[in-house]
Amino acid sequence: MPRSCIAVQVFVLALLASAPAMAQPTTGRPTGLFHHVQCEGIYPKHLQGICTDEKESIFWCFTDVLVKTNRDGRVIKKIPVAFHHGDLCYHDGKVYVAVNLGKFNELSGKTANSWVYVYDAANLSELARHKVPEVVFGAGGMGYHDGRFIVIGGLPPGVEENYAYEYDDNFSFIKRHVINSGYTLMGIQTAKHSGGCWWFGCYGKPAVLFKTDESFKLVGKVNFDCALGIVGLADGSFLVARGESLVGKKYTASLFVADVDAEKGLVIREGQQQ
Repeated sequence: MPRSCIAVQVFVLALLASAPAMAQPTTGRPTGLFHHVQCEGIYPKHLQGICTDEKESIFWCFTDVLVKTNRDGRVIKKIPVAFHHGDLCYHDGKVYVAVNLGKFNELSGKTANSWVYVYDAANLSELARHKVPEVVFGAGGMGYHDGRFIVIGGLPPGVEENYAYEYDDNFSFIKRHVINSGYTLMGIQTAKHSGGCWWFGCYGKPAVLFKTDESFKLVGKVNFDCALGIVGLADGSFLVARGESLVGKKYTASLFVADVDAEKGLVIREGQQQ
């Protein structure tokens, strides 16, 4: 094996070893309230993201339809929403969705129209809209932790880093964080905080999962698909979303329980039908 390949392998292994949540397997631990489930219904556009209220409800965003289900995937409420609603997060009885009404991934940064829409988690009634113009390549996803919202989005080809935009509870802009992830296809699609780290799902062939510490320093990057949704669970495992394309350009989606793996980052738990 060439010395350059050996050096790369050593670097990757060191990178994974420095990521505590990726280095402590959780296989076999109970998942608590949430479990493998399929979302009831068929939708005209594909899934963009998921979140839960950590108790009894799952929220699914199918690009132009926002859906609330119970833990078993039964629909409680669904509403039409503007194209393009992306990844979403839950906080204090509300669901927050990253929305772009313009174009994604344009290098000029002048064609995006980035917002955060806020919905009542109980009945999905719209409560507010917050403009987030700092997300210049198009808002596509978001997460919440410790009094701060993090919004992520598109990325033009050739830009070799991603960005996380930090806002306070009133959506006053605080800071743009640079993530030295290298280029990822169309930027970052999903973002969630869990286990003291931020987890980011990206498109690609193969799809990419990377994680950072709380200062957005890259601590791990692996090939794993959670570009349609990821949620950390209390026991250290995760829910990850996968979509299915049906005949006639219709879509459905399911959630799978995934466990941390020292080499692969996350792995789908055995016994779940895919």
